[in-house]
Amino acid sequence: MSKLLRTLIAATLVLLAIPAKAALEIVITEGIDSARPIAIVPFSYQGQPQLPQDIASVVSSDLRRSGKFNPIAVQAMPERPSQAGQVNFDKWATLGVEAIVTGNVTYIGDDRYQVSFELLDVLQGQMSKGDVAISADGAVISSQSFILDGRRTVVTGKQMRQYGHRISDIVYERLTGERGAFLTRIAYVVVQNDQSHPYQLMVADYDGYNELNLLRSKKPLMSPAWSPDGRKLAYVSFEKHKAQIYIQDLYTSERTLLTDFEGINGAPRWSPDGKKMAVVLSKDGNPDVYVIDIETRAVKRVTRSRSIDTEPNWTPDGGSLVFTSERGGNAQLYRVELASGKIKRLTFEGDMNLGGSVSPDGKQMILVNRTRGNYHIARQDLQTGTLQVLTGTRLDESPSIAPNGGMIIYSTVHGNKQALALVSMDGRFKARLPAVNGQVKAPAWSPFLQ
Repeated sequence: MSKLLRTLIAATLVLLAIPAKAALEIVITEGIDSARPIAIVPFSYQGQPQLPQDIASVVSSDLRRSGKFNPIAVQAMPERPSQAGQVNFDKWATLGVEAIVTGNVTYIGDDRYQVSFELLDVLQGQMSKGDVAISADGAVISSQSFILDGRRTVVTGKQMRQYGHRISDIVYERLTGERGAFLTRIAYVVVQNDQSHPYQLMVADYDGYNELNLLRSKKPLMSPAWSPDGRKLAYVSFEKHKAQIYIQDLYTSERTLLTDFEGINGAPRWSPDGKKMAVVLSKDGNPDVYVIDIETRAVKRVTRSRSIDTEPNWTPDGGSLVFTSERGGNAQLYRVELASGKIKRLTFEGDMNLGGSVSPDGKQMILVNRTRGNYHIARQDLQTGTLQVLTGTRLDESPSIAPNGGMIIYSTVHGNKQALALVSMDGRFKARLPAVNGQVKAPAWSPFLQ
């Protein structure tokens, strides 16, 4: 676990009493029938204190929410092995299971737990008949081809849930070839109008656990954006009765005022190298896109239009910005090359398109598409221009892409309240994250945190 993540977790524990349940509970609303069957066997436990966290449950939930895996129910498992040498692969193959995760936890005293797990390939296990050598203490000493991964570590009770996400990342990457994003975090704004400070800037694990309140305000907070190293958030605050852009350190809570120009100061977005910030300013008249050097505070105007230009987002190579503009008569998405200033229109379908951001591989653009008055999250192939609507909810806005490009978090309306929702990049898996209290909006997915 990285020092960065450990520090953030520790800060959370000090500042807040962590609730037993997440403030945002993920509710799966649409799964994928073709998701790969997998078995996450409950980890065996040796120890007297009550186990602080069901690690297998964390891993199973993570993999199910990815939309790529369908963990079978514990009640349907033919056996409960805790290590490779105990597995009868024929029983699992009969169920169509492709891979098995086994593990065990041992309490070693002083709030420390030894956690071991293995990821097993069922087909390879069948072919090799599960032949594996085991040492006297139960450790695998002769790894066979069917053991895709296996690790052992020591964690405290409070670190156990995070280590479950770490196992999920390992399993996901070994089985898909793509990096997992279960150890990432999300930032968002909660509005509780019955509170003295109704606007709150929050950070939580991607699944809503370990929620941390960064800031409370009587005035609106908007547009949180993560720095590329995950250490800081930029956001817009109206606490001084005007729009200002701040940068806040997540560990020290130190705040730095970035912009305080007359008029609009909005939509901050970090450059991929973390040295510059794209923003929207109206100091020279209409709202236009500018780039600010964070160290020198030098300001460079990027767009110059009589219409509104807003919502800039960097391309992964840092050479261009995608932005929303009404220069064509209604809101559409454009790309400007920063070196040449050349601007190209990107979207043409529907009544309007806005809030564009490019996927980490640079091949897709996620956006908000309005067609016949309905606002939905959509994906556009940047090579072919093909547009696919991904969501069926209403008034969808503020999409933010996971750092591995697998999922999108966005704000929507559910039960007359603003809530967060997830959709896979192919649109086949969907979930909601309704809040226990208040309205939730403006989500921003963190970068990888290790």
